[in-house]
Amino acid sequence: MSPVSPHRRWLAAAAAGATVATGALILSAGAAEAGTISGTLYREADSTAVARWVAANPNDYRTATIRDKIASQPASRWFANFNLSTIGSEVAGYVGAANAAGQIPVLTAYGIPNRDCGGASAGGAPDLNQYQNWISAIAGSLGNRTAIVILEPDSIALQTCLSSSEITARDNALATATRTLKAANPNAKVYLDAGHSAWNSATEQANRLAAAGVANADGFYTNVSNFNGTSAETAYGRAIINALNGRGITGKHQVVDTSRNGGASGDWCGDDNTDRRIGTYPTTATNDGNVDAFLWVKPPGEADGCKYAAGSFQPDLAYSLATGAPNPPVTSSPTASPSSSSPSPSVPSDPPPSNPSGAGCTAAFKVTSSWNGGFQANVTVTAGKAISGWTTGWTLGSGQTVSQVWNGTLTTSGSAVTVKNVSWNGALGAGATAEFGVIVNGTPTTPAVTCTAS
Repeated sequence: MSPVSPHRRWLAAAAAGATVATGALILSAGAAEAGTISGTLYREADSTAVARWVAANPNDYRTATIRDKIASQPASRWFANFNLSTIGSEVAGYVGAANAAGQIPVLTAYGIPNRDCGGASAGGAPDLNQYQNWISAIAGSLGNRTAIVILEPDSIALQTCLSSSEITARDNALATATRTLKAANPNAKVYLDAGHSAWNSATEQANRLAAAGVANADGFYTNVSNFNGTSAETAYGRAIINALNGRGITGKHQVVDTSRNGGASGDWCGDDNTDRRIGTYPTTATNDGNVDAFLWVKPPGEADGCKYAAGSFQPDLAYSLATGAPNPPVTSSPTASPSSSSPSPSVPSDPPPSNPSGAGCTAAFKVTSSWNGGFQANVTVTAGKAISGWTTGWTLGSGQTVSQVWNGTLTTSGSAVTVKNVSWNGALGAGATAEFGVIVNGTPTTPAVTCTAS
């Protein structure tokens, strides 16, 4: 179940000789500034291909860079295998884990018949009737909290293999899928395919979106699996929004895939190009009223099908994308509040930070969400003076175990937990902070955390 990169869109861009200025804009992942989505995007800690590679290769020279700049970030989960008997449970497991963490899941549904016009990503449902059954199973597993659905990459921008009647049938299928998803979970944010800034014109793409039922969606996405710079994509999005407004379709927003757009643009295939870089880190804080989120829809390091098998994770690709890219934000913002009104277990109050004499730093442990059998917490490290690194420690309560840590390096010995800085968040000036997250199995507690500076 791996996302792969359709060929034709980049061939079209290359033929047009498109060149786009690129740049990596770093924004903190947290409460939305502009757009219509507020919250922290969900990061799967252990089950992604990049996380499995990092865990299996602790001594590889590429591991630290890939871990700190890619594996530490939230990326979309692609649902690309057409299997009616399992799709509901797959979606429910993913969405449930995100809800338990109080975070926003990002799902890419990729099962439309005649997917990718038979290209590298060929496949999908055998017919549109079975496709709607597949979508209904997804919709029934979305829960009732905020979820982002990237609906069928290339399904609207790429139609060269379809007859006029087939285009109409696909448009109707996408419109029905959108209504099904929104009816099942009104808090779901559903976005339709708008290609990218070097493909169809904004007017043409707006016409296609309107035909595919964007009036019932939250908006559209651009640049999935592509390399065009963020500024070019948001300008293209504004032009589409203006064109939709002209058709009487108002209130639509854009999301942009920034997983690989921080370096060179142009040539479509990323497997052989060492000038690519990860772009803006995933966030709902876009500072753009038209843009709901910058997302990593295409997981960085997964191949396009040129030099390597399509969809396979390749550490060389991941390392190339991460090398030379800016570090992630040192401080992330609090976990999003679930949109459900269901009561949650009580969260203990925070203890005062612990700072042994001469340690040079303090650490404060804050439980941010809890559920039956576990909880999530953020630990904030504050430097009392300029430091080059930090080490925190605390004692687990009865029955507790740590299942995940991000933005820190974990070691445990019995009930003793130690978390050290990673390569990019250890050096802090006086008064500066760094933050790491932890998921713990067991009853929520708020232990005193020691901090030692180096």
